[in-house]
Amino acid sequence: MQNIQQQDPQIYATILAEQKRQSEGMELIASENYQSPAVLEVQSSVFANKYAEWFPGRRYYGGQENTDTIEQLAIDRAKELFHADHANVQALSGAAANLCVYSALMEPGDTILGMDLSHGWHLTHGAPVTFFSKVFNFIRYKTTAEGKVDFDQVRKLAHEHKPKIILAWFSAYPRELDYEKFVEIAKEVWAIAFADVSHIGGFIAAGVLKNPLDYGFHIMMTTTHKSLRGPRWALILSKWIVSNPLKKPEDTIENIPTRIDRAVFPGMQWWPHMNTICAIAVALKEAATPAFKAYAEQALKNAQTLASELIARWYKLVTGWTDNHMVIVDFSGTALDGSLAEKTLDKIWISTSKSTIPDDPNPPFRPSGLRIGLPAMTTRGIKEEETKQIVEYMDQALKNTDNEEILAELKNKIRILAAAFPVPGL
Repeated sequence: MQNIQQQDPQIYATILAEQKRQSEGMELIASENYQSPAVLEVQSSVFANKYAEWFPGRRYYGGQENTDTIEQLAIDRAKELFHADHANVQALSGAAANLCVYSALMEPGDTILGMDLSHGWHLTHGAPVTFFSKVFNFIRYKTTAEGKVDFDQVRKLAHEHKPKIILAWFSAYPRELDYEKFVEIAKEVWAIAFADVSHIGGFIAAGVLKNPLDYGFHIMMTTTHKSLRGPRWALILSKWIVSNPLKKPEDTIENIPTRIDRAVFPGMQWWPHMNTICAIAVALKEAATPAFKAYAEQALKNAQTLASELIARWYKLVTGWTDNHMVIVDFSGTALDGSLAEKTLDKIWISTSKSTIPDDPNPPFRPSGLRIGLPAMTTRGIKEEETKQIVEYMDQALKNTDNEEILAELKNKIRILAAAFPVPGL
């Protein structure tokens, strides 16, 4: 980084500080991960200099022979990895991708059926503070007392409100979904079945979690940086469906993939970042390897070890367990809350994220839950034994939130353990 050091010492110093934080601390935020050195390198390549408006083979600007190759590689690899008939690789983020899907299939005022925010869904699924909620009508289903999706309620709301989209998946839900049940209900009301699998895209690619497209979902969106370990971006994946699911089978319009492409460009955004799309292609090739599948399997093993160790220490978990990479601790009825737990663990250089719990009585910035995930630390090489040690350090910290001496000792222990598992590329 000699050029940065010479031209902007302040930025250079901040990059070094972040490298130190990442190397000496532990990322237990479920949505974070580490990119491979190859993915990082590609993002700084000369493809960052190039405009590439539209899609491969039909660009508006000249000089596109190499950008076409890169984007087509990303498209082909995404289709093969996720069993899709079509892939759009240009969406700038998960939020942008969701809006593109909505705009491709909906008219203002149309209804989307998705999960209630406090029960685990994401802001882009219609939270009142977002732009989405001003355009579309969001109806929300919840989970049962056991923490599972209440499909009786989903069916009731679907028949009552006739949504154009039934939305599955969430950012704070630790269980596998019954995709066939969602599709069954969607067919009953002629709705599009749309799965936002941003958190678990890598596990689906590795074949260790179910793929909604294999169970009849029409559309699936995943971000590329969480469990997929690519750059910060998104993929919109779909099946060829010429018959419009929003109407009777005999009524045909443009197929869903074409509608999505046109919603991305020119509907919502213009010039794709070709350096990032190139990095996606590299990450997708990595995700197709046996080494990546072994990583995904280990991440799930670590998550279940995390859950069992927390339960053994009398922590309450949302839904009581995990089927994926995340665990959500429920502090309701205790002296702790998600915000205090997050700040306490920050002091020992363990990064986590506060989270709501179903029907959370606390305000959003002081919720009752804490979301924990191990994809990033699994990338660094930890296994079950290290997971147990991390839980022990976390437990000691949460039992001594005001004891700065104990927290300082724990921070040093975390630094020693983290040093044995370097960040890729650092």
